[in-house]
Amino acid sequence: MTAPEAESLRVPPAPRRRPEWRAQAPVVAVVAAGGALGAVARYALALALPTAAGGFPWATFWTNVIGCAVIGAFLVLITEGLPAHRLVRPFFGTGVLGGFTTFSTYAVDIQKLVDHGRPAAGLAYLAATLCAALAAVWCAATVTRRVLTRRQR
Repeated sequence: MTAPEAESLRVPPAPRRRPEWRAQAPVVAVVAAGGALGAVARYALALALPTAAGGFPWATFWTNVIGCAVIGAFLVLITEGLPAHRLVRPFFGTGVLGGFTTFSTYAVDIQKLVDHGRPAAGLAYLAATLCAALAAVWCAATVTRRVLTRRQR
């Protein structure tokens, strides 16, 4: 094989890419920061609305309903309304609201109600949280979409 033939068969080196972790580091950082803020807000609400042993867990209920309403409005805003920086969604949607809302505490609260001999309250809490959270997302998204539509006219 001649030198020109060998040169034509050479594969050019692949362009250097940043390691994947370096590309994802800003996302991980904003999710962590947002999660910390959301968790602190959830804790503050739990302190403001303490639950007695065997009592209805209003703090967790309202935390999840409020969080769902905010995520409904937020997602409409960033997908249909305002252009947002690429880190806004991970910071606020995943971080803040992920740290604020809590499925695990919801499940533990249901178990506590059952353990305290209140299975009907546990079932009511299970259903009420699910229905209220879904209604909150839908209502907030609908209202936000209507507001955006009126502003664009």
